[in-house]
Amino acid sequence: MECNIDARGQYVRMMLGIFAIIGALPFALVTVYGVLDPLIGWTVVAGLVAAGAFGIFEGWSGWCIFRAMGIRTSL
Repeated sequence: MECNIDARGQYVRMMLGIFAIIGALPFALVTVYGVLDPLIGWTVVAGLVAAGAFGIFEGWSGWCIFRAMGIRTSL
């Protein structure tokens, strides 16, 4: 994988990934306490954690999947 984003893009992707993982915590808590249906709650938590982990990977490696597919991004 070749680096295809600059330092600013790496920073933004890293921060979005971290915020997505932190954002999964409230969903996990309301699911554990029974406020949210477990199927929906854990699906949302898994999606946020997976997306966050991938965002952190993109920021760390300097590689963006959209740019690799030829889609131009603003960052």
